[in-house]
Amino acid sequence: MVNVRYCLTLATGLVECLCFTGVVFGWPSLVFILKDIGYFSDHCVNATGPNATQNIDCSRQNELFSLDFTIAVFLQNFISLFNGFFFDYFGTLASRLLGIILYTSGTLMIAFSHPEVSNILFPALICIAVGGLMLLITNLQVGSLFDTHRSTIITLYNGAYDSSAIIFLIIKVASERGISVHSSFFFLSACSIIHLIRTFILMPKKHIPYPLPEGYTYGMDSGQNMCNTRRGTIELELEDEGRKDVISEGASTRQVAPQTASPAGSLPESSFKQCVLSWFFLWHLVWLSVMILRHYLFIATLNPMLTLLTEGDPAQVSHYTNVFAYTQLCGILCAIWNGLIIDRYKGTRQAGETEEESKLRSVVLSLFLTALQCLLFSICATIPVLPLQYLTFVLQVLNRAFIFGGNAAFISIVFPICHFGKLLGLFLVLSTLVLLLQFPCIILVNEVLDGDPLYINIALCILCLATFIHPAYVYIRWRRLANQRRRSTQPPPPHENAIPGDSEDKLQDSPDTTTEDTLAPPRRGSAVF
Repeated sequence: MVNVRYCLTLATGLVECLCFTGVVFGWPSLVFILKDIGYFSDHCVNATGPNATQNIDCSRQNELFSLDFTIAVFLQNFISLFNGFFFDYFGTLASRLLGIILYTSGTLMIAFSHPEVSNILFPALICIAVGGLMLLITNLQVGSLFDTHRSTIITLYNGAYDSSAIIFLIIKVASERGISVHSSFFFLSACSIIHLIRTFILMPKKHIPYPLPEGYTYGMDSGQNMCNTRRGTIELELEDEGRKDVISEGASTRQVAPQTASPAGSLPESSFKQCVLSWFFLWHLVWLSVMILRHYLFIATLNPMLTLLTEGDPAQVSHYTNVFAYTQLCGILCAIWNGLIIDRYKGTRQAGETEEESKLRSVVLSLFLTALQCLLFSICATIPVLPLQYLTFVLQVLNRAFIFGGNAAFISIVFPICHFGKLLGLFLVLSTLVLLLQFPCIILVNEVLDGDPLYINIALCILCLATFIHPAYVYIRWRRLANQRRRSTQPPPPHENAIPGDSEDKLQDSPDTTTEDTLAPPRRGSAVF
């Protein structure tokens, strides 16, 4: 019966992520409808074009729609640090209730809005973005229910988060067939009842522990599970190290109660500060920030770019907008491949390979492929050829699915799981600071470059080269650990004047057995740096 509940939690979580969490990224589809209805239309002015021709200049309207999306995703990521701490401290129930309240408030704002109060789109989109991300964060822990497929499920959920952009396309198509935008958002608001039911029946009150203890239950049976109480503990026997880890579920840190002396060379669990000050954190932040800037700027300027490439043909703009939205649905199919790559390499440990080596090796290929996809996507987006944008859309959704799925998987693998929510939030916050560059970029494109983003795209292509530093660094660390392990397993060369047993005594007394790159496997949950 427990396994059935696990599967129901997985399936319903997938549907929730697919239909609600990342709908904000379908913004170009909704913009097309909102323009037609007349939102921000008072910012369109008559202008004189070449040969004294009269036309309507709606660049300010486009700028406001782009600004709305930029502010929403900026605050979504910026507030995610608070969301991470809130989730780690208060648990799943409180976090989901907060996310549902925000999400429902945003959909109701749009449902009751009209063109005369177009500015209400700003707080509405912010609430939808922040609430959707909170629901995603609470769902990512579901991967801990399925240990051998944990990374696959995490990336699958992130792919569903990307694919939920299709919801705004469905609203666009429904609007073209006579169903008003306001009715569609009333329906989204009513779906919050489903979120509430799932929160109380199929989700834990606090957190899903990892590794998962035997007989773990949650939801309606949570009272039987000591993991869901603030003071309850789970004792995990670590036979290989001869000690116990005592995990306090309600706290943000893990306390260690040694039963015997720790073996020489064992690594204590890394603190949150140590995680933040590591090279892994720095290069992963660069990797994530550059690619998020590239993607969000592309989405924010997609409608003006298509208008420029189609010379203002509404039919073609609508067609390419639909194609872009349809490709977003494939995000869930793209993300799972990233998870399968990570799980496959993590699950096939080589002979003599330590846990740290296995972790690093499992993410190297994923990080490299993601950086390569981003570079190719950026190059295609730079070339001003309209039919080429089909390939651009495919590379964009593939890369975006790899980015967010790989980001969550990397954090859960390399850093201690007790810091997952905080680190995920901090990464999004710091990468969001880079998104501030969107504002001058959008102004530069609209007011200086006459709506042509060519030079901005060229600069972004060059910037994308910096993303290859991260996989290179992880690969070097992996090779260094592997080489040190091989050297340590080789017996020292015999000395002609050596006393039998003397070399072994010196090796045991050597003070160099506890270095930063020590080869002794750390206890479960520690970072690999």
